[in-house]
Amino acid sequence: MTSSQAAFQAYMHDNSPALTITKNAGGKAIVTNTNSTLVLVNKKRELDSTYTPKDLVVAKVTFSFSGTSPKQQLRAIAAQALEKLFAGAEKDNIKLAAVSGYRSYASQKSIFDNYARKNGEDEANTFSAHPGQSEHQTGLAMDVSSASVNYNLDESFGESKEGKWLAAHAADYGFIIRYEQGKEGLTGYMYEPWHIRYVGVVVAQQVKKNNETLEQFLAKF
Repeated sequence: MTSSQAAFQAYMHDNSPALTITKNAGGKAIVTNTNSTLVLVNKKRELDSTYTPKDLVVAKVTFSFSGTSPKQQLRAIAAQALEKLFAGAEKDNIKLAAVSGYRSYASQKSIFDNYARKNGEDEANTFSAHPGQSEHQTGLAMDVSSASVNYNLDESFGESKEGKWLAAHAADYGFIIRYEQGKEGLTGYMYEPWHIRYVGVVVAQQVKKNNETLEQFLAKF
């Protein structure tokens, strides 16, 4: 094993799901590696309600809306990667638009509660995260769409030329399609071709190559 391989193995071990969790006073499983780009957040592993990334910046990309919003923010490393991804898309004559990045715990609570009122909590839980369980709170996730689907966040984006380009090239810039089709039982959420999550190029390419979820990939370490 080379030194770089050993370093990667050590890095992955340090971010193992089994080693990056603690129980809070209420019995919830709270993640402890919030500074890592491999933090795993899902229905079984939550962010603390007080957590806010310390390095949020506005991503310098095209957004689907005008004005300013916290949704334009990502952690710095993810924002830089997103800017490169959008530039790469532009070179291939693909025009993407960012829709929603960082969301606070309070913002996610408002969103989920609204969906729960409209659709019932069980149905809402298939497509919207409870507060603390959303990747958007990590500052590492961005919802992306295009004018060809009226900037909507629905499955039609996956069939658009922009969505197909994103699925093919996201990993080159360190992003994965976090909620893949056919993986609903593993991720806990419906297929979301628009939701990309930054994990770094090496990990993203391995996840894509193996056709795995982030849960499956991290469980091996």
